[in-house]
Amino acid sequence: MSRVLQMSWKTVAPRRPVPGMSVLDTSVTELRVNPFDLDLLFHVNNGVYLQMADVARWDFLADLGALNRLRKRRWYPVVAAASVKFKKSLKVNQKVTITSEVLGWDSRIVYMRHIFTVGDQLYATVWIAGRFLQVGGKRISPEEVVNLLSHGDAPESPELPPEIVAWARAVDVAERS
Repeated sequence: MSRVLQMSWKTVAPRRPVPGMSVLDTSVTELRVNPFDLDLLFHVNNGVYLQMADVARWDFLADLGALNRLRKRRWYPVVAAASVKFKKSLKVNQKVTITSEVLGWDSRIVYMRHIFTVGDQLYATVWIAGRFLQVGGKRISPEEVVNLLSHGDAPESPELPPEIVAWARAVDVAERS
């Protein structure tokens, strides 16, 4: 199934929420590499890693039970920046596990990491700088989003890792002073 169709399906029929899951907990998505994911060299196309990360982020929101709450407010996530570090090439039929976690947030952006593994082998790491918008284009602050995702009991943002802070500055999405 193409990843776009998979995202559409997960919008209509998301997986069940994980009881007690917090916005700072990890979410795990398992996918199988299919022939539509491959490029002409028969390994997963670079852009497909980002599509797989999209699927994993949707599962993360579903695990939090957040999709209906976001839909009611007409809020939706968008990617402001992304970076992928490749270690190994995924091949057709491999079962890949994507571990997703929120690293923290600032006044503008929520930062996430997706770690792609096959067995105990690291294949890729994706960093995402994301925002939430309301239908019509209004930006929603990360604090409001985290509060909604946390059922009104939002934690403080963990301190962002220095490499994420440097990356956010480099791609010009970091908090402005």
